[in-house]
Amino acid sequence: MEVKVAKKAIEGDGGAFFVWSAEEMPILAASQKGAAKLVLRERGLAMPFYSDSAKIAYVLEGSGRAGVVLPEASEKVVAIREGDAIALPFGTVTWWFNSSKTDLTILFLGDTSNAHSSGAFTDFSLTGSRGIFTGFSPEFAGRAFDLSPQVAARLVTSQPADRIVKLEEPVRLPDPTEGHREGLVLNCEEAPLDVDVEGGGRVVVVSGKNLPLLESCGFGGDLVKLDGGAMCSPGFSSDSAYQVTYIAKGSGRAQVVGPDGKLVLDARVSAGSLFIVPRFFVVSKIADAAGMQWFSIVTTPDPVFSHLAGKTSVWKALSPLVLQASFNVPADAVAQFGSKRTSEAIFFPPPAL
Repeated sequence: MEVKVAKKAIEGDGGAFFVWSAEEMPILAASQKGAAKLVLRERGLAMPFYSDSAKIAYVLEGSGRAGVVLPEASEKVVAIREGDAIALPFGTVTWWFNSSKTDLTILFLGDTSNAHSSGAFTDFSLTGSRGIFTGFSPEFAGRAFDLSPQVAARLVTSQPADRIVKLEEPVRLPDPTEGHREGLVLNCEEAPLDVDVEGGGRVVVVSGKNLPLLESCGFGGDLVKLDGGAMCSPGFSSDSAYQVTYIAKGSGRAQVVGPDGKLVLDARVSAGSLFIVPRFFVVSKIADAAGMQWFSIVTTPDPVFSHLAGKTSVWKALSPLVLQASFNVPADAVAQFGSKRTSEAIFFPPPAL
């Protein structure tokens, strides 16, 4: 297992696309997941495109607006800001625009099981130097747009940029429409907490219940904030799901243990790091003093996790006699073990000094 940061794939005057590749991170292909990041500078526009994968977009920083065209639906223009999660089912066409003076950074995580290349998103641009219609002959483009072949050829080759441009004043884009965010966008910073442990951490689960379009994507997500020095309980997905985790803020340490009790990952992680936990492997994290925050997708719509420490752990469900025999320790050691972590679940605050 490895922790990787994204590499720049496309750059224009208005920003850049970054990707995690299956060549450098083979577990992407094995898990059939993809990951990418878009960074837009002031007045940067990511021109309309669609992908061969269902995805969730998460706004890491900044603000702006997005246009979303679902299959057989009209365009929805929404204001986006840090903490927003946007569900993007198959066939969704999107554009992204940074209307602020600071960078707008958007993370894309999704499923590539039906993609052209397992472990990677293949994006199809509608315009630009590699736009779909640049491949058609003028005759076909003209027939499609009901224009003369000459006019159609000029139209589809008029944008020399690839994927990303910077719009100069006074060029304008549609303003956001009130009400378009409903059912399409969920702000994880403002959503009700699913877990809240004082001094430990907080979780907002993103699912079809609070973001209905995710139902058609086939996966769920979560935003986790771990307080300074706190620990996330060792746990595993008990329903055969992969966990794709991107460190959004802060830093800390992550360990993953696989079959035969083998430590397969022991790494420092910080903002920009991505790693994937294989099915049934056990993962735990400890935040540095400033805390750590991550956004993950889990490859089932309603994931089920089993924890190996804390009041909800499987250890608490096992009888003392089984524990005594399995650990090969006396009864008083099992009693002491059982008396610990009786109130904390999932997150453990740092030890008292």
